[in-house]
Amino acid sequence: MGQSAEFGKFLKAMRSRLSPEDAGAEGSSGARRVAGLRREEVARLAGVSTDYYVRLEQGRNIHPSRAVLDAVSRALRLDNGEHAHMMDLLENCAATSRAPGPAQSVRPALRQFLEAVGDVPALLLGRRTDVLAGNRMAFLLFADFPKLPAPERNLTRWLILDPQARVLFRDWKTVAAEAAGALRVDVGRHPNDAQANQLVGELAVHSEHFRQWWAGHRVATRSSGVLRLHHPAVGDLELNFENLVLPDDPDQQLRVFSAKPGSASADALLLLGSLGAPALTEHPENPGQPAPLAAEARPPKP
Repeated sequence: MGQSAEFGKFLKAMRSRLSPEDAGAEGSSGARRVAGLRREEVARLAGVSTDYYVRLEQGRNIHPSRAVLDAVSRALRLDNGEHAHMMDLLENCAATSRAPGPAQSVRPALRQFLEAVGDVPALLLGRRTDVLAGNRMAFLLFADFPKLPAPERNLTRWLILDPQARVLFRDWKTVAAEAAGALRVDVGRHPNDAQANQLVGELAVHSEHFRQWWAGHRVATRSSGVLRLHHPAVGDLELNFENLVLPDDPDQQLRVFSAKPGSASADALLLLGSLGAPALTEHPENPGQPAPLAAEARPPKP
């Protein structure tokens, strides 16, 4: 296993969010200059020496055993997603660089599936939450991603930087913070991805909220949930979503949105579908050519 500064920063962030009472660190006393647990308290809870734990947080090139990592995880009260992210950081954020992986593609059968479930909004998300494909209802509900320039076809970028997203999502801060947390998981898995680092830099420059979320090292890995929306054309909606990871590419997930049958939200989705004309629009990179309703995201041009 490699070691990294990001691994140490993550441990420090997780330590700072815990109080001694939350972590069960008994016998703690004295004035505290900073929030959270002290390093020696985490070390005691994990059953390691303070010096050893200090070296972990400093990103020293040491090789902790799985038993030590599990003990540190328990001491810091990490959930399953946070524990997995910690392991990703330790294994993937070594100093040596790795060649970028191949560009993601969309299987034709999956594209056909997206078009077949036309009444249900569905998006296919790839690395960095790039919008690889989607159906007409998804583009009517959120944004017309095929019409955006290729580098902007990213769900997290749109959520955080587009003013329309703030209007659409009634719980925008919660949704955007979770998107930032999902992006951090992706960066932990692929630390040398130039496009991901560029995206993080852009979001940090233009969003104070993102800077705060990123500094907190929050991790988000929800597989399902509820979205509360206010669409300018059809009003309020409450939709369930499911994230389905594709077995042949764990970095692709199908996100499907649905409304409770017979609900006002279901009626609003039907109305939205009837308002959205199925006419083809121009391809953003080839004016005069139609854009596909399930558009595949392409990497930025060099």
